[in-house]
Amino acid sequence: MARGRILKSLAGFYYVIPDNDEVLPVAPLSGGATYQCRARGVFRKNGMKPLVGDRVEFELTETEDVEGNVTALLPRKNSLVRPSVANVDQALVIFAVKNPDPIPDLLDRFLLLMKVSSLPVILNFNKEDLAYDEEMERLKENYRDAGVTIHFTSCSDGSGIDELKKMLEGKTTTVAGPSGVGKSSIVNELSGKQAMETGEISHKIRRGKQTTRHVELLRIAPDSYIIDTPGFSSLMLPDLEAEELEKYFPEFDEYRGNCYFNSCVHVHEPNCAVREALENGKFSEERYKSYVSFFEELKQRKKY
Repeated sequence: MARGRILKSLAGFYYVIPDNDEVLPVAPLSGGATYQCRARGVFRKNGMKPLVGDRVEFELTETEDVEGNVTALLPRKNSLVRPSVANVDQALVIFAVKNPDPIPDLLDRFLLLMKVSSLPVILNFNKEDLAYDEEMERLKENYRDAGVTIHFTSCSDGSGIDELKKMLEGKTTTVAGPSGVGKSSIVNELSGKQAMETGEISHKIRRGKQTTRHVELLRIAPDSYIIDTPGFSSLMLPDLEAEELEKYFPEFDEYRGNCYFNSCVHVHEPNCAVREALENGKFSEERYKSYVSFFEELKQRKKY
């Protein structure tokens, strides 16, 4: 029996890299040796499913063909539903400054999902070479108080990539974002190889063509991993009560305690300190619009 970590899940197989290759007849870890494994039926019976990033126990079935079976899941630090990954330290959420333009609703859904999962977020805006300074300043202003680290990159000239790589050192980082924003190009730059296929922007609709088709964990340094995931054009809100939502918007933290009603949800109540701060330009109106939209969506979900 050996231990390792799932790097990729594809077509019913789990590709596991061993922790200690000395006990296994495979190439050294630096050679990237992995075992193609199936999951034991006990997982399905118990309603469990291994995820990319999981630490597992596995046994060899075919030494020559480096095949095996995943026999047990080791305790998880955390897990996400979408993207379906486990044991993550932080999230790198990537949008483009333009081509395609950021969609605030989708971006804020990503941030909410990561906030609910208690994951620190690096919000990376790619293609900065296409943007005017005013456009980048507007994005900084919109997300200044959103509890994220804001970063800009350009894959066309490599700007910001080295700084971004330093931000990922010693961590397992899940990469998320819509199609066409340069996500796979950034992953390739970080890993130093063509780890992922890259695609072009559809000139007709100005949206990205899907290139990443599965979830995969890539090692970019001895103790640093990134998990690339398929791009999404939509994203369901996490399973929350509408009244809980305000806890996940850091912009409200400074003001919520001053609302007249203790149960204030900052939508239509009188003497709301959060809405007063909004009217005084203390935080982003765009972010508040997302909050109200999500609040109404969660209320409607509860009805049905």
